[in-house]
Amino acid sequence: MRGSSRRACDSDRVSGLPAKRELRQRLRAVLAQLTREEIDARSRMACHRLFERPEFIKSEVVMVYLPRPTEVDTTPLVLRCWQDHKRVLVPKVSWEQRRMLPVEMRSLSDASAISELGIREPESGAPFPISLIDLVVVPALAFDEYGNRLGRGRGFYDRFLAHPEFKGISCGLIFENQMTPAVPVGPLDRAVDMVVTDATARRFR
Repeated sequence: MRGSSRRACDSDRVSGLPAKRELRQRLRAVLAQLTREEIDARSRMACHRLFERPEFIKSEVVMVYLPRPTEVDTTPLVLRCWQDHKRVLVPKVSWEQRRMLPVEMRSLSDASAISELGIREPESGAPFPISLIDLVVVPALAFDEYGNRLGRGRGFYDRFLAHPEFKGISCGLIFENQMTPAVPVGPLDRAVDMVVTDATARRFR
């Protein structure tokens, strides 16, 4: 299945890893040590590394997450998309449907609402067709060397990436010290096609 989780070798290796909860706690502690200056500088580096990728250059419609304080700041990415005349979408959570809806953002002020998750999102807007999205930029607490993702446990991105109409490329965007050798995976977890950090870019498929 497209985007399904990838294992390093066999299930025994994965099952021997720390539990997701423990790994989340460890990664949150790592991120908590970053200063605002470090986050801003390394976010710019990560975004500029993505700008150089053909997956970004060729895209016309890009879905971008709006960051939490310790995530890679996507503001430079959003501004570059507009500069290059790309359409920018951001996720709006539908709690009734238990999924994310892609909504177009035409200015930074469009995302003035705060969701129940404490994340900025558009107050309103019609859902954009998922089939027209070329690139989805995905946040995470961690990715491993196979593209497996450790999220925050609610499954919104897993469900979005598994949507049958999504045919684009999924790209994780994190700091290099959020990479981990292997992430515990389950049947509903979805891996990404590539990961870009402030240090390097990795393409998995």
